[in-house]
Amino acid sequence: MVDATPKLSQPIHMPLDWQPLPPDNLIFDDGEPLETNRHRIAMNLLIRSLPQAMGERTNYFTGGNMFVYYSRNQAMNRDFRGSDFFVVLDVESDRERQGWVVWEEEGRYPDVIVELLSSSTAKIDQTIKKDLYERIFKTSDYFVFDPFDASSFAGWTLVRNQYQPLQHDDRGWLWCESLGLWLGAWQGIVDREPTTGSCHWLRFYNSAGELVPLPEEAAQQQLSDVQQQLLGARQQLSDAQRKIDQERQQHEALIAKLRQRGIDPDDL
Repeated sequence: MVDATPKLSQPIHMPLDWQPLPPDNLIFDDGEPLETNRHRIAMNLLIRSLPQAMGERTNYFTGGNMFVYYSRNQAMNRDFRGSDFFVVLDVESDRERQGWVVWEEEGRYPDVIVELLSSSTAKIDQTIKKDLYERIFKTSDYFVFDPFDASSFAGWTLVRNQYQPLQHDDRGWLWCESLGLWLGAWQGIVDREPTTGSCHWLRFYNSAGELVPLPEEAAQQQLSDVQQQLLGARQQLSDAQRKIDQERQQHEALIAKLRQRGIDPDDL
């Protein structure tokens, strides 16, 4: 998550006949790893859980730690590192992308961006990048979160082309209007990486406040539900068998009483 974002006010002189670089000539990997393994997991957690929240909806693209090429100047410099996590709504999802090239996407910018803060990027994420996302990208919802410090969690929503800070609810969550989801801190084990102390994961929650699961969590829940259904069915079968045994015993006791009185049950 090393960032070398140029200041937006810095002029860049270009030839008059310059044209946007074709996708084949763009750089999509700068070789810079994410700040820590926790940052990598935090990014993948958002990417992998979003499809669970979107359900059958497919007209969106979500990416992480990817370049977002948004202008000719920026493409020429090749020095802007993309967002840690972003979502673009109402776009084709059935084609492969190495990065997000705005002029190849009918001018579409990310609708939601999350930056994972670190000591080396926090200032840039909350100043230069925030200004870029507000003025150039016009990204509707922007969030920042440090996986090592949940108190860092903040967000802004675009109102009349200006970012307004979002207010945390009593759970400390923030509402993402673009996705119709809550974002909030969560403690637990993800990819064998636990959370302790101030360390948290940033997770999605649906409008009802239910945690949006990872695919494996959803599969585990489905398995647990099936197991519960099987246990319920076995209990019902056991109860039915017990009832049958009780009725049989009552029937046999009645026949015994009739015979004790000299009555042949077959004559009844």
